[in-house]
Amino acid sequence: MYRRALAAFLACVVSACALSGCARHRGPARGQLTLGMVTDVGGLGDQSFNDSAYRGLVTARENLGAYVQVLQSRSAADYQPNLNALTNLHYGMIYAIGFLMGLDLDSVAKDHPSQRYAIIDAVVDDPNVTSITFREQDGSFLAGALAAMVSTSHHIGFLGGADIPLIEKFEAGYSAGAREIDPSIRVDVKYAGSFDDVAAGKELANLMFNDGADIIFTAAGKVGLGAIEAAKARDGDFIIGVDSNQDGLAPGKVLTSMVKKVDVAVFDVAKSLRGGHPISGHVVFGLKDGAIGLTDFAYTKQYVGSERRARLDTIERAIVSGKIVPPDSRAALAGFKPVSL
Repeated sequence: MYRRALAAFLACVVSACALSGCARHRGPARGQLTLGMVTDVGGLGDQSFNDSAYRGLVTARENLGAYVQVLQSRSAADYQPNLNALTNLHYGMIYAIGFLMGLDLDSVAKDHPSQRYAIIDAVVDDPNVTSITFREQDGSFLAGALAAMVSTSHHIGFLGGADIPLIEKFEAGYSAGAREIDPSIRVDVKYAGSFDDVAAGKELANLMFNDGADIIFTAAGKVGLGAIEAAKARDGDFIIGVDSNQDGLAPGKVLTSMVKKVDVAVFDVAKSLRGGHPISGHVVFGLKDGAIGLTDFAYTKQYVGSERRARLDTIERAIVSGKIVPPDSRAALAGFKPVSL
């Protein structure tokens, strides 16, 4: 069993080194900033959440001279071994990418109180862990508002990965944003129960499209790639991407992407560590921080138009000022009422 685990770990290291560029180095130089990262099961190449986090590491390597290493998790069973492997190498900061690693990181962090860690999308209440979360509901509200403006069927959809509080923030914000524009709009909601089942994403998106939805917002990792594939074959139907800028994956079929700049958070943590004033505790990034927002409609300007963009700008200002408070749960959505702007 030990040999199999070691072989799997080494394979993971080799794969990650090839992607992160560490194969060019024998090891970090003395005094060099060292950053390790453990992906969630979506892995690098998801063109979404993990890739966004990895871009933060690349930025740190290019701008801070950091030595970086990535270990990819093929299943949840890899989380703790991967975290421990990087811990044993004494990296300056080790990032756990995704809420699913919360319990594993808590266990590892308690065992290694002198090691610094950071986790994305979860709060781990240990003094050596920096917890980074986002106000996904802010950007999702804008996505829902745009969907309601563009939809010709007054019927849109939301496709989530796992039905958990984190993804509920996307769902609630999106539904509320749509209601802000059209209180009677129909919003279908489906969950794939996975973040890496591309085929399920295509199947569920086609079900919603066939039922009359003409725009679907995905918050589902690689599942969303399947939904984009479904939209490619349909006239007049669109996907709204998530986490990274996915507009170019199907130009003209991805209406916009709700970008969650995990890369900004990853880099900011690294920069603060390099500067000798590491960020600690729980940090929340949102619309007003420039860490959440929509893409610039590079391929869909003809569908959005200047009037809708101006209306989106008004809504964005209202969110930043606090006039609009996007709901972050279904319970909060139930009490949401459109705001007169």
